[in-house]
Amino acid sequence: MGRIIRWIISHGIAIALGFGLGVYFLPILTAPPAPDAAKLEEMASQAQFSAEFTRDLRGSDFAHWGEGTISLSAGEITHQGKLAPGPDYKLYLTKGLVDHEDTFDRANAVQVGDVKSFSGFILDVPEGIDVSAYDSVLIWCEAFSEFITAATYN
Repeated sequence: MGRIIRWIISHGIAIALGFGLGVYFLPILTAPPAPDAAKLEEMASQAQFSAEFTRDLRGSDFAHWGEGTISLSAGEITHQGKLAPGPDYKLYLTKGLVDHEDTFDRANAVQVGDVKSFSGFILDVPEGIDVSAYDSVLIWCEAFSEFITAATYN
């Protein structure tokens, strides 16, 4: 009887650990390559707004962070820097800085698109979204409702 319980516990731990590692590593393994640095630099130079992601926000921790420059224009949003890897990242524009999960109000936000690269990205701004109508940008993990990083640009 004790042997069966040990087997169930040990295999349960192995399955849970494997699942957790899969959730963490799958986005890293399937991430597309980051855009060329020269392309990011060129697009950033044409931006209307820019801001800095830092690790010192209230919602940032060892697994949820971003750093680097985010640049916004009417047609594109570019990021030059690094993001903590994870699943199902989305970029939102918000009215007011979101610095933690408990301050994210979806009523004052618009989703721009999916973030799939953790070493810089380029996102097209969908038709009908005016980046100048917002003042902050947020990277959010939809899968776990987790704050990743944010910055004020306007």
